[in-house]
Amino acid sequence: MMRRFTVLLASLLACLPITVLAGSHSASADAPTVLITGGNRGLGLEFVRQYAADGWRVIATARRPEAADQLQALAQKNPLIIIEQLDVRDLPAIDALAAKYAEQAIDVLLNNAALSGSPSPKQMFRRLDFDLFNAFMETNARGPLKMSEAFLKHVQASEQKKIVVITSKGGLFSQLDSMAFGTYFYRASKAAVNMLMVQVAADVKKRGITVVLLNPGLVDTQDRLTQMNEKMKLGLTLVPIQESVAGLRNMIDTLPPEESGVVHQWSGERLDY
Repeated sequence: MMRRFTVLLASLLACLPITVLAGSHSASADAPTVLITGGNRGLGLEFVRQYAADGWRVIATARRPEAADQLQALAQKNPLIIIEQLDVRDLPAIDALAAKYAEQAIDVLLNNAALSGSPSPKQMFRRLDFDLFNAFMETNARGPLKMSEAFLKHVQASEQKKIVVITSKGGLFSQLDSMAFGTYFYRASKAAVNMLMVQVAADVKKRGITVVLLNPGLVDTQDRLTQMNEKMKLGLTLVPIQESVAGLRNMIDTLPPEESGVVHQWSGERLDY
């Protein structure tokens, strides 16, 4: 008798429609995909949070995923988030990651990983630590270039076709007074990535890909700038990280192809080189 009841119950359940509960974050078949480098902290982490909350598939990279506590916590709560180990200075590793996702279309390739522009005596003239030069150039300039090349087919296969680089006013000749002293290598690396991505924009135009270069504004991602601003009474206007990323995402969504390769502020203004 019990066996007949079990079989009957299983048959009835099989006929019922399957309902996905709200808030389960299960991605639909046509959900867009974003790959974010440096997704373990700061702007990158906020990008992960916002894109995943909006139902995107998120591939977030970090140099040390095991130490990325906040990113791991987000991924535990949201199955849309996949964490991959990647150092953008490691060119073979970039190729390996691209091969792993060979069949995955990527709507937005978001090059966020970078060494920060915090002022340092080691980046001041006559005190320059030249051992730092390659690290800045390889991370901030060569990394986004290699990512763009390795994931070109992934982006081209997508619906949105966007390559994004988070850059800085510090890399623009029109903004020479935009940063403090002690940022020689950082500014040079950002100027380099700007020029590289202008070239990429021209080369991928025929593929229907838009290259989006964005300045996030003066965002304090580690509270250091806030403390310095208050202690030294610098009068700096800091942009809340949630507001900056929301503005950056709006630019990614709406920037037309004819603006490919042009630097824009997070709030929409066009910036001259």
